[in-house]
Amino acid sequence: MDGSRDIQLERPQSPDPSRHTPNAYDAVATESDWLDEVDDDDMDFEPDAEESEDAEFFDPSDEEDDVDFHDADEGLSSVEVEVAVDEDDEDDETTSGPTNQAAGGAGTQFGGEQVAGAVRSGHGTRSKHPPPPVPSEEGTRLMRCGTFGCTDPYQDELRRRNKRLARKLLSRELGAERDHLGSESKLVFQGLIPSSRADTIIHYNDRCYSGQFSDDGNFFFCCAKDFKVRMYDTSNPYKWRYYKTVTYPFGQWTITDASLSPDNKYLAYSSIRSMVCLAPTDPNETSEPWLLDFSDPPPGAGTRRYRGGYGRSFGIWSIRFSGDGREIVAGTGAKSVLVYDIETRQTILSIEGHHDDVNAVCFGDTSSPHILYSGSDDTLIKVWDRRSMGDSREAGVFVGHTEGLTYVDSKGDGRYVLSNGKDQTMKLWDLRKMMSTEESSKIDHGRYALGFDYRYMNYSEVGYRPHPHDCSLVTYRGHSVLKTLIRCHFSPPNSTNSRYVYSGSEDGTVHIYNLDATLAGKINVTEATQNSRPQDPNLYSPEYDFDDRSSATWKTCVRDASWHPNAPMIA
Repeated sequence: MDGSRDIQLERPQSPDPSRHTPNAYDAVATESDWLDEVDDDDMDFEPDAEESEDAEFFDPSDEEDDVDFHDADEGLSSVEVEVAVDEDDEDDETTSGPTNQAAGGAGTQFGGEQVAGAVRSGHGTRSKHPPPPVPSEEGTRLMRCGTFGCTDPYQDELRRRNKRLARKLLSRELGAERDHLGSESKLVFQGLIPSSRADTIIHYNDRCYSGQFSDDGNFFFCCAKDFKVRMYDTSNPYKWRYYKTVTYPFGQWTITDASLSPDNKYLAYSSIRSMVCLAPTDPNETSEPWLLDFSDPPPGAGTRRYRGGYGRSFGIWSIRFSGDGREIVAGTGAKSVLVYDIETRQTILSIEGHHDDVNAVCFGDTSSPHILYSGSDDTLIKVWDRRSMGDSREAGVFVGHTEGLTYVDSKGDGRYVLSNGKDQTMKLWDLRKMMSTEESSKIDHGRYALGFDYRYMNYSEVGYRPHPHDCSLVTYRGHSVLKTLIRCHFSPPNSTNSRYVYSGSEDGTVHIYNLDATLAGKINVTEATQNSRPQDPNLYSPEYDFDDRSSATWKTCVRDASWHPNAPMIA
């Protein structure tokens, strides 16, 4: 992307360049002529810690605390705690019978002091359980099997070298290594990874919670805490053009998620309410968004089933369009998964299969709406086959995370799934290796959780125990899943053959991993955006952490990232 001078808008002029550093663009000032300001009096909702799983920790007595990140060591500076782990407990088998408590509950969990000790820095104390090996043997096999792109053609060890892009292009032009010309051509694009240098920086007055490119790369949307979704024309990926903003009219806390229809004509977006807004992406369409009420019960279900969510108000944490664009699946704070039919404007399926909030949902196959995945704070990812749900039971379970799930992404082939968890790990799963419902019901999954609150505590390896029944293929570690529901994705299938997986991070970076769990690259967003927007010393801004009024430290958190499907670019 180019700088602000390259972003051309049809109506308003770009903000005064004197107020910004070069190559920076203020989207808020630009949009003032496009959309009337909305009264924020009805949008200053601040849920408590129990109501909002994705809300930052705050103190209701202080209005400014809702944007402060609290250090885990606050209040613990004068407390010394030991964490004792019995030798006999290290290899304990799980108890029989389904669990009756959410992850992090009492019983076999750590006590209050032990939890406090576990989330502190550790001061030299290490976990008795070593991390998964890197590189991963299973990940290496996947890289060589051909499902995730091609590998370098065989060369004699004496001639083996890491070819740079220029050399690969030269070899292709000269016709060198003709036996491997097709593979060489694919490798030219497959190996391109975005760098940390920012081509364009767009500033908002509120935090950005999520954003994604369309499947064809011609469209990008960004959701912010001000209940607005900005849309951009990215048909030229290096020269974005803003053209429209839509608003959630009565949202709570923030816009939690958004999903673009496969034909790019409609955008669905949610908040901590049971209503989903559906807005056309056509810039000439200025009507109010349609409101889809997910609390309407399915036909013949009645309204007595209170726990499923319908018949009352509840929050929606995650939504996704089906591959044909006819349905939307949603994960709710009512511990349920809902499927909504857009044509009939009715909820057609309600699944009550989790013991805690459902933070992430997605369809398993872009060509079929039958398979659903749902990730919850009960630490489980459940697989639902709508063709065989007569008993309302899941088809299988992915077991391996020891803390709640923050995001689930499908490769779109009905087989591979990627997830992020509050146990600071990202995991790759194979549908053929899921655990049966009967086997999963015999495990007390909550006993392996530390019980820490990811919103305002730090995570430490002290006291961590890997799940003994982990059925994932590969585990990725190194990024930080704290403060908010950090998201992860497969790299684009067109340009990279989904050969990489990547995740945002609380420390302001984007981690890009090879399938074998080795680090392929890291994008330092904090460094790239450092001081890119002048700070008014008289204005409090959530993008800064203040030690005192005279000094400010730039702070950012990458909650979501999107890799352009056809260009080596991440937004």
